[in-house]
Amino acid sequence: MHEYSIVQSLLEQCEQHAKANDASKVTKVVVKIGVLSGVEVDLLQTAFDTFKEKTVCDKAEFIINHQKVVIVCNECNEKTTLEKNEFLCPKCNSGDLKVIDGEDMYLMSLELE
Repeated sequence: MHEYSIVQSLLEQCEQHAKANDASKVTKVVVKIGVLSGVEVDLLQTAFDTFKEKTVCDKAEFIINHQKVVIVCNECNEKTTLEKNEFLCPKCNSGDLKVIDGEDMYLMSLELE
């Protein structure tokens, strides 16, 4: 379960941001997770709830925003958000695509006190 190591890294980032901003606690953590990231959202939530104790995130709300796949077609230059994992351009039906969002996980924001 790599979600545990992801959460440990996330909590370290929260600690660093809190320290850099002279904050004693984090009240909200917002992340964006792409559908192609390979991260299991339920496991990530469980890991966060498990490991946040005795950190600056002890009472933090954990918000997960899901990012759909966004592609750009290399044939017609159409930018599209895919509703399904069907990797064809909806305009020209080309399979020559570049994924520009939806593959990663990002820490988007923190609320500090």
